[in-house]
Parts: sequence; C-alpha cells; structure tokens
Amino acid sequence: MIYGPGPSTRGESKGPSRGGLWPKLDKIAYGYRRGQFSPRQTQSPPRKRGKNGFRANALTYDYTASIECLANPHKPQYGGGIIINPELNHGLRGWSTFGNAKIEQRVLEDNKYIVAHSRNQPEDSISQKHYLQKDKLYTFSAWIQVSDGDFPVRAVLKTTTGFKHIGAVFAKSKCWSMLKGGLTVNASGPAELYFKSKNATVEIWVDSISLQPFTQEQWKSHQDQSIEKARKRKVRIHAVDEQGNPLPNASISIIQKKVSFPFGTAINKNILTNTAYQNWFSSRFTVTVFEDEMKWYTTEPSPGQEDYTAADALLQFAKKNSIPVRGHNVLWDDPSKVQGWVSSLSPTDLAVAVKKRINSVMSRYKGQVIAWDVVNENLHFSFFEDKLGSTASATFYNGAQGIDGTTTLFMNDYNTIEDSRDRLSTPDKYIQKLKQIQSFAGNNNLKQGIGLESHFSIAPDLAYVRSSIDTLASTGLPIWITELDIASALGQQAQAQYLEQVLRELHAHPKINGIIMWSAWKPGGCYQMCLTDNSFNNLPTGNVVDKLLREWGSSLKGTADGDGFFEASLSHGDYELKISHPNVTSFSLAQSQRFEVSSADTLEQTTLHLQVSA
Repeated sequence: MIYGPGPSTRGESKGPSRGGLWPKLDKIAYGYRRGQFSPRQTQSPPRKRGKNGFRANALTYDYTASIECLANPHKPQYGGGIIINPELNHGLRGWSTFGNAKIEQRVLEDNKYIVAHSRNQPEDSISQKHYLQKDKLYTFSAWIQVSDGDFPVRAVLKTTTGFKHIGAVFAKSKCWSMLKGGLTVNASGPAELYFKSKNATVEIWVDSISLQPFTQEQWKSHQDQSIEKARKRKVRIHAVDEQGNPLPNASISIIQKKVSFPFGTAINKNILTNTAYQNWFSSRFTVTVFEDEMKWYTTEPSPGQEDYTAADALLQFAKKNSIPVRGHNVLWDDPSKVQGWVSSLSPTDLAVAVKKRINSVMSRYKGQVIAWDVVNENLHFSFFEDKLGSTASATFYNGAQGIDGTTTLFMNDYNTIEDSRDRLSTPDKYIQKLKQIQSFAGNNNLKQGIGLESHFSIAPDLAYVRSSIDTLASTGLPIWITELDIASALGQQAQAQYLEQVLRELHAHPKINGIIMWSAWKPGGCYQMCLTDNSFNNLPTGNVVDKLLREWGSSLKGTADGDGFFEASLSHGDYELKISHPNVTSFSLAQSQRFEVSSADTLEQTTLHLQVSA
C-alpha cells in the first residue's frame, strides 16, 4: 500500500492574470512544490528545531518562476526580502533615481508600481541601495513592463568590485513579465540595485521586487530538502513470518543495485580498445553521450562518404552495459564546426544536404537513443539561419519530428546557467528560441527538451544557476545538463571544488532530469576536465564523482523495531533486500528479494509500503 500528503499550492497574484500567449508553454507556470510556501506564507517561514529544543530560522527556498505575461504581477517573493517598499504601497520610499531618469509612482486598477521615464541612457532607471554580506547567496525577482513594444531589461547590482548582472527578461508592454535571478556575494560592501535596457526611449515599469539573502547553511538545507522530495522516497518494510506474524528486531540489509537518476559522462572511441577505461566507466555511470563520433563532420567528412563505424561500435558498447545514450548532435550552428564541403554549398544544395543528414543519422539510430540534440548552439551561432533563412532551426526540428517524433528533441547551448554576462543565451533568450521553433507550422506538438551544456569557465554562481533553472523549468519541459565541466585554467584544486558545488546544486534541483559530464578520456588529455589520469586512477575531480555517487546511493543495514517494522529514506532505484531472524530458518526468507523505489505518482503516495514474509 502507498500513502502520502495533500496537494500543492500556487503563487498569489496582485490581480487577475492574462495568459494564453503561448499555448504549450505560457500556460505552464512552475508552481509551488509541496512543502514550500506561497509568497505570503514565506514572510513567516517555518522554524526548525535545533539541538537545544528551540527552533532556528529555516526559510524555505521558493522555486517559483513564470513565463506568463500577466495583467497584474504576483506578490513579491519572500515578502520582498530586504527590499524597502517592494510593492510600492508607500510612494517612492526607499527608491531613488539611477542616472538621469525621472521616476514616479503610478496606479493602475489599484495596482501601484514605479516608473522610470524620460530616459536617455540604457542605465537610466530606478535604484535602491543595500549592504550585501560576503558569502551569502541572494535570490532576486521583480515584475517588469515597458511602455511600448518588447525589449530586454536587465537587473544589475553596482558594487565596490564591479557590476553584477543578476538576471534579465524580455519585457513587454501592457502586461507584466517576471524577472528572476540571483548572485553570490564574495565581498561585503554597499551595492546599488538598478535596471537597464538598451532601448532608452521606453519607460521601465517595475513592481513586486524581492531580494532575499540566504546563508551557506540555509542554501545547503534547501538542497537537502529538495533531494528528500525529488530524489528519494520513504520506504516502510514490515518483516513477518509465514503466518504473517511480525518478526521483531529482524536484521534488514538493503543493497542498491541501480540508481534511477541518470548520471554519466561522455565517451569516445578510445574506450573501445581500452579495458581499464571500460571498467572504470561502466562501474560508475548510467548514461552517456559520444564526444564526436555521431557529429556530421565525423560521419561524413567528404560528400557522400558516410562512415558510422565508430558511432555504431560505441552504441553497441553502451547497449552491452545497459547504458542509455543521448544523440549528439544532428547539426551544429557554429560555422567553425561545419566541414568545408558543407560550408561551400549553395543555399539550395545546403538544404538538400541538411535534409539528407537529418534523415541519415536519425533513421539509423531511431529508437536507440534517449534524446536528440537537433541543433547545437543556435543561440550563439547562426550558420544555417544565415544560409537558409531565420526559420532554419524550426524547419530542422520539424523534419526531425517526422523521423523520430517519440524521442525528445533538444536545443543545446552554453552559458545559460554558467555566466550571467552572456546576453545571447539568458534563460529568457533560450525560451524565446523555443517559442520560435514551436510556433513554426507543424511544430505545435513538438516533443521539446532543454539542454544546458554547463561549461563553467568562471567560478560558479549557485544563486544564478538555481534561479536560471527555475525560469527554464516554468516551460514544463525536461531539462538535462549535457556537457558539464570546469575549465582547466582554473586549476586542479578549483576544478574539483567547483565541480562538487555544481553537481550538488544540479542534482538537488527538482527539475533537472539528468546530468552528463564532458570528460571523455584521450591519451593527450580531455577537452577541459579529466576525471582520471592515463592509468585510470582518479584525479581530484574523479574523487568528487565517487564521493557523490556514494552519497547518492542508499545501501544500508538496520534492525526492525519490536513490531517488525523498518523505515528508511531511499534514493530512487532498484534494490536487493535481505531479512534474517534467529527464530526463522526458512530458506525463502534468507534469499534476497528485489524491489524498486520510484517517484510517487501523486502527493498521496510519498511512502512505499512493503510487507515481506517467508
């Protein structure tokens, strides 16, 4: 029997909302998950009992984000946090002019907000000053509108060490859009929050602003809480004899045989002839992707001379070890990654060659991969769009759907979570591209997915990482981390430290569906981050991986209570169970029994109940 608690709630609005801008995605907002709170509730957070019996602050993280454009904004998260006058109910108190803008409070249908007008420079806007504390993580949100058209608006913090971009949104006129972001503070000091838009002719309207600090301890508690909800499930075992009588104090042994959460690394053809590489890889990982072997420049270096030998062999190796494979990639929009003969084709001939490529690779591996990266890095590059028109990517997804429409078709790009300074691939830009692809004729039922490469070339900002995923999750689409690594230039010690930070954050986020690292081994070195040396002894990064694999596993031993019950919180996966008791010598009881722990289908099914008898 399986039981559990009641339904979740959603955020509050300051007034009636207006949706319907994008049938498949805009009507899906990432709602408040069970155990979290609506904006009003988070003003009075639950308090956690400490060792001395008293309760200490344990402010729950609000994963809510929205891609809807609403007639009225939601209430500010965390009641505004440290923001003064977050709902503008007290005129302009706490707010000042930044640059040469003029600011004023306005009221529309009982909703009060602040406006920056008469702007001449991108930075001309509103501002509020705060003192930020070192090593705290700040999550930010605001609802934004512009007076005319639709333009990107960014939230920025001016600090003593420079300008920190904390988030951006493609703001529209006549409705409110949510901007969600975050930053980690590395040095205490004064900071000034302001907004900017390159279009200095539009007014910037702002409402429901929130800036909420968290300590490192609180941030980790969010991860722990999320893992318990999203990656684990309570299991209650009742040990009984053949007559159904309880076996008090029975010995319980639970061994995890397989982890459900997909975690892996890229491989390449070197693994095919290296037994040590094979053993090291297959003993750890549950998903993979091929580094280069499935890419167009590898399978067809010369026109008409297709060679899938390496990709076929790697696929057979993965199948032999029961390791699923992501299809990477069908097309790559970076002109430097397009083979010469393709680059020289006329638009007409290119269209023919692309159609042949899509059909060739996807027909060959249809039903054998769990995902397709159809167009790689089409936020940063536009080789095919420049040659074939602005709808080129959408056309490719349409063709891909016709060949293998049951497999999720991903976009795949970088810096969406790695670097807030990259304006080409912000979460909002990513979502805009998804919308453009979906709006193409015939793509309304496209099975889309979000691929985040996650190549970190700077120290990771976990607050920005989390908030960016929150925003992307509001689409309701599956999200995968597809090529995670830490730049070698940061040094071996920093690589390991940052890898652990990022893996913990990503694994804990409830909307991440899988993680793949970009650490395929080569004798001459990996792309950026190796996990082992050439003898397949762990490097510090490999030690991090093994450490986390042990943590994410759930093998344990224990003793049932006086009524034969044993309870545990187990990670999703397959398990082997053994029960022993001095009063029972039945052969069947001594044999191992298998069971599966999966995510609950409903909130009423959080506990898995197992009755095991001889």
